[in-house]
Amino acid sequence: MRPTRISSLFPRRADAFKLCRLCQHRAIRTSARLLAAPSPQTPAKSSPAPVGQSPASYKAPTKNDGFSLETLGRPIGFHRPPLPGKNSGEDTRSLKERRDDFVDWGNHLQRRKELTKAVSKPYFRDFTNVQYERGKSFLANPRVFRADRALFFPNFVGTTLADLSKPADTTLVLLNRISLVSVYSSDWALKQVQTWTSEKQNPDLCRILQGSRGIAQPVEVNIETNRLKYFILSLFKGRLRNERAQEDWDKYFFVRKGITDEIRENVGIMNAKVGYVFLVDGACRIRWAGSGDAQEEEKHFLNKGLKTLISETAGSAKTNPKAQAA
Repeated sequence: MRPTRISSLFPRRADAFKLCRLCQHRAIRTSARLLAAPSPQTPAKSSPAPVGQSPASYKAPTKNDGFSLETLGRPIGFHRPPLPGKNSGEDTRSLKERRDDFVDWGNHLQRRKELTKAVSKPYFRDFTNVQYERGKSFLANPRVFRADRALFFPNFVGTTLADLSKPADTTLVLLNRISLVSVYSSDWALKQVQTWTSEKQNPDLCRILQGSRGIAQPVEVNIETNRLKYFILSLFKGRLRNERAQEDWDKYFFVRKGITDEIRENVGIMNAKVGYVFLVDGACRIRWAGSGDAQEEEKHFLNKGLKTLISETAGSAKTNPKAQAA
């Protein structure tokens, strides 16, 4: 084996000079690219802080961090009509069916997937969404959806102001009537719903409902999944009855169970802290929907849509009186 010379481990003087010339060419090319690149723009001046507020605590107004409301452009709801007793939240299976479901591996995987989805849902998602437009999810559609395109409103099971001791289904109340359905679950959401339906905020709507008794009706769905809050809410039934006509007591629902993520996603009530308003026809189809605080133009859309549905019902009653009698 030939011994390695120590001089071979270091570059010769000529090679060192060649490397230096190469580095010089690279430096020249890099400098040329930097000179040709556009100069960075100077940042825009931030808007001055309001009078009485320190600049450190002031945040310049933004456009909702990219969030923008869009008009509800397609029908929402379910493709199948609702059935009384469905979405009750009660397990009506027999002991044998429960045992088979427990030992079935496919059902176990499906149940585990549902639990994983429920756990992974951020608890404060509904609270953080309120910072944009006070939780408003979408803008109301200017016109009602066509009857042949509209989808169905789900069935809710709860108790009513008329009788808190036995369960009642919303589907049986909605059939054969034009219903203004309000869905909320807190005082915040109730105040939002009142911007659409109260006599002070929308007197024209109240006049339309009052003049169309027997054809149109108000329906309220108060969702409270917490058992303790549900019990406290039932203690105020006397005050709630005094605020409503006696004929509307069976149209005020307390709902605690059966509100699944599937229902929320299909009906559009994704934010549990916000109020929603729906126009539902006599076949339980959602013909119009609104969310959050009502804008003046949206209240006009609601009133116009209610008149349209009342006219449709009156017209169908004239052409088919047997169906109206049924």
